Amino acid sequence: IMQQADVPIVPGTTDPVEEPEEVVEFGEDNGWPVAIKAEGGGGGRGMKVVRDPDEAEDQLESAKREGEAYFDNDSVYLERYLENPRHIEVQILADHHGNVRHLGERDCSLQRRHQKVIEEGPSPALTDDLREEIGEAARRGVREANYYNAGTVEFLVEDRDREDGELLDVGDDFYFLEVNTRIQVEHCVTEQITGIDIVKWQLRVAQDEEVTFAQDDVEIDGHAMEFRINAENAADDFAPATGGTLETYDPPGGVGVRMDDALRQGDDLVTDYDSMIAKLIVDGEDRQEVIERGKRALAEYEIEGIHTIIPFHRLMLEDDAFVAGHHTTKYLDEELDPERIDEAQERWGKEIESAAEDDEEVTERIFTVEVNGKRFEVDLEERGAPALDLGTVDTSGGGGGGQRPDRAGPDSGESGGGGGGGGSTATAAGQQVTAEMQGTVLDVNVAEGDGVEAGDVLLVLEAMKMENDIVAESGGTVTEVAVGPDQSVDMGDPLVIID
Repeated sequence: IMQQADVPIVPGTTDPVEEPEEVVEFGEDNGWPVAIKAEGGGGGRGMKVVRDPDEAEDQLESAKREGEAYFDNDSVYLERYLENPRHIEVQILADHHGNVRHLGERDCSLQRRHQKVIEEGPSPALTDDLREEIGEAARRGVREANYYNAGTVEFLVEDRDREDGELLDVGDDFYFLEVNTRIQVEHCVTEQITGIDIVKWQLRVAQDEEVTFAQDDVEIDGHAMEFRINAENAADDFAPATGGTLETYDPPGGVGVRMDDALRQGDDLVTDYDSMIAKLIVDGEDRQEVIERGKRALAEYEIEGIHTIIPFHRLMLEDDAFVAGHHTTKYLDEELDPERIDEAQERWGKEIESAAEDDEEVTERIFTVEVNGKRFEVDLEERGAPALDLGTVDTSGGGGGGQRPDRAGPDSGESGGGGGGGGSTATAAGQQVTAEMQGTVLDVNVAEGDGVEAGDVLLVLEAMKMENDIVAESGGTVTEVAVGPDQSVDMGDPLVIID
């Protein structure tokens, strides 16, 4: 349909892809890397990037698995993967009477793992001529599809090396990505700069009303940004919180500040869907004013009891690349120094204490451990369990210093002793690979006795709608696999032991 409407599209397939050989053939014909995308997906979910033929089989299987898990549809298609794009989306409104309006564009290029974190409008990287060209392409595509409703037409615009102040212009390449046939999280940005209530118009269109304003009546006034307030620790690779209570919740206000939220002080965090708990939208006369107002609003936003990415947002408003508008969708994952996020978390983050731990009985356990003929006493604290006499743990035959059993059985005096418990309790000495977050084991790639090297994928863990490869930090032999497919794990649970 987009081709018929003369909308530029990324080279890709229109029929479902079933075999890895099809991925390899597409990559050889159109160039690597290749994106495998779930038919029902969006926001990076169900999308895998294949950089060479050797990855085709595993990534195809993973994309189909995510599509089935999240969208009840394992159908996937292929696209050429653009290496350095900006994510530009056009808000549209179309009625049953053939009227199609675009309400300007939003720039959603600041993303981690294809998930948006800051959205703004208008884009700081486009000339007026290019934004109008993209907006008209969106209208043509929607009209050709006979679509009605509110919606968003998303594009990828290939960025290039630009001098400060230089903008992308007519002649720079842009490609259709997808249509989101719904209200999006970031629709608030467009509402603030157009004065148009998109949700109200969505309902009016559904009741067969006709859009009463012309395209020329749509005016973009000023600038706006939306900060997704996610319950995540940006310094821990944006790991989502798995629970907690909003001990303090005091959102900002004032001129140019809009809050869309639902939780209130004392509420428990809900983690069943995704990690976003609120949206902070800031508008002003121009982008610089929005950045200054955003700094104030984020500094005034008080949340205690859970981690949020507020420190990360504050960092971005002081980041040269973001402030200059030179960031792309790859900036966070590939260019930003992670140490800067760590520093922001330390500077502006809150210390989080676990109330559950405070309520549990704490038992001190003293181990006598023998390593290569030398004895050491190790004091450990265990919560929620009675004291056990574990005796002496002998690891003199167990290889290099520093190795120790994570648990030994009450009747065992040697490493690898009984200890029972089952489930995800590891009993072998060696490098313990643990879950970094709460999730579900999707696939286990190793078995006891397998040799592995650093970087090998041990298993796949699903958490917060995304698959995470759990890899070996060093080589060795797998001595224990503590989990199986479809098993739920908590943060810190042992997964695999490598000796």
